[in-house]
Amino acid sequence: MAMAMAMAMRRAAALGARHILAASSTSSSGVLLRRHMSVDAGAAMEKVRAAGLLRTQGLIGGKWVDAYDGKTIEVQNPATGETLANVSCMGSKETSDAIASAHSTFYSWSKLTANERSKALRKWHDLIISHKEELALLMTLEQGKPMKEALVEVTYGASFIEYFAEEAKRIYGDIIPPTLSDRRLLVLKQPVGVVGAVTPWNFPLAMITRKVGPALACGCTVVVKPSEFTPLTALAAADLALQAGIPAGAINVVMGNAPEIGDALLQSTQVRKITFTGSTAVGKKLMAGSANTVKKSLKVGNGLEESTSQGPLINEAAVQKVEKFINDATSKGANIMLGGKRHSLGMSFYEPTVVGNVSNDMLLFREEVFGPVAPLVPFKTEEDAIRMANDTNAGLAAYIFTKSIPRSWRVSEALEYGLVGVNEGIISTEVAPFGGVKQSGLGREGSKYGMDEYLELKYICMGNLN
Repeated sequence: MAMAMAMAMRRAAALGARHILAASSTSSSGVLLRRHMSVDAGAAMEKVRAAGLLRTQGLIGGKWVDAYDGKTIEVQNPATGETLANVSCMGSKETSDAIASAHSTFYSWSKLTANERSKALRKWHDLIISHKEELALLMTLEQGKPMKEALVEVTYGASFIEYFAEEAKRIYGDIIPPTLSDRRLLVLKQPVGVVGAVTPWNFPLAMITRKVGPALACGCTVVVKPSEFTPLTALAAADLALQAGIPAGAINVVMGNAPEIGDALLQSTQVRKITFTGSTAVGKKLMAGSANTVKKSLKVGNGLEESTSQGPLINEAAVQKVEKFINDATSKGANIMLGGKRHSLGMSFYEPTVVGNVSNDMLLFREEVFGPVAPLVPFKTEEDAIRMANDTNAGLAAYIFTKSIPRSWRVSEALEYGLVGVNEGIISTEVAPFGGVKQSGLGREGSKYGMDEYLELKYICMGNLN
C-alpha cells in the first residue's frame, strides 16, 4: 500500500510506459516478423495516401511548400526503422514567411463573427472524426503507440476542436458599474494576435488541437511547429482544417530545424504568444499495483497489431536515456523488480520496468524518464509521501490512490501540482483546465479558462454621456 501510493503520487514520468512495441531480431523468425510488419505499414500508408492525407511539405499561407533550400528530413517508423516519408526541413526563412502570413490573415479572421469561426471549427472537427482511422494509422506509424490508443487520441484531439467551436460564441466582455453618473465602463475581450505553437511527439494530434482550437476560436492565427519526429499527423490535420474552410494563413505548419524555427518565433514582434508543451507532459495512465499485475497488463508489440498495449520509444536516444536512468538508480541501491533492459524485439523497444527502493538522489526521482519505467518509493507517513512528491521543480500532474475520503482531500490539496487525479489515472479532458505549476509552465489549456490565454482585456471608459 505504501509503495503503491508513493508511486501514484509521483508525477507520471512513465508516459512511455504506454509505448514499447516490436521489431526484428537476427533470428529467422525475427526476419519474418519484420517483413510482416513492413507489409502492414505499407498497406497503412497506402490507405492514408488514398485519403489524400499524406503531406510532406510545410503549409505557409494556404500553400504546400518545400524547404527553400530543398533540404528534407526522414520520418521513420520507430517499430521497424523504415523510412515513412521525407518531409521539408524548414528553418528561419520559412518560419518568418509563415509568421507574416498568419499576421496578415489575422485581421480578416479576427473580424469574422464568432458564429462564423464556430462553424468552420465544427466542420474541422467533423472531418477529423470522418478520417479517424487514417489519422490513427498515421499516428501509429510515425509515433509507435498502439492503434487502439491512436484511435482514442484522435477522438480526444477532435473533442478540443468541438468544445472550442462552441466556446467561440461565449467570449463575453463585462460592464462595470461606474463611479460617476456620466460614464460607462466596459471590458472587451480581444484576440492577442499571432500564436506560435510548439508541440511534442508524444501526442501528435491532441497537443496541437488543444492549442490551435482555442486560438482560432478567439480569432487568433497560428504557426505550428510539430516535432520533427511526428510531423505527418500535424500536416494531415492542417490539411483537414483547410478543407473545413479555415482560411489560408490562419493555420501554418513549419517543421525541421527546431532551433531556427524556435528563434524565429521568439524574436518576431508579430508573434504575440508562444504556447509550448515539452518533456513534462504527463502520460495517459499511471498503473497502481504490484509488478505481477503490471506484467499481466502489458503486451509489447507492433502498434498496428490489435493486442498491443505498449509500443516503441520514439528513437534510440530515448532508449539510451532510459538506460542512463536505470544505471544511475541501480548504482545507488535501487533494485529491478521487473524488466530493466532492452526488449528482445530490438529497435527502440524497452521492457516494461518496475524499479524498487528508489530514493531522492536518483535521476528516476528527480527527472522525467519518458520511458516505460515505474519507480517505487517507500514512505512511512502521509506527510513523508507529500514531502517527497513535492520535492521537485516540476508540477504538472500527480496521482493518489486511497480508500480514505479524508486522506484524498488532505493529500490532493497539499500536492503542489496543477492537476491531481484521485483513484484515476486518465484525468485530462477538454472541459477541464490543463497546466502545471512551478517549472511545469504558465497558463492553462482546455476548458473556458484556456480561452483567456488567447485573449486580451481592453478597458473602455466613456465620459460626458449625460
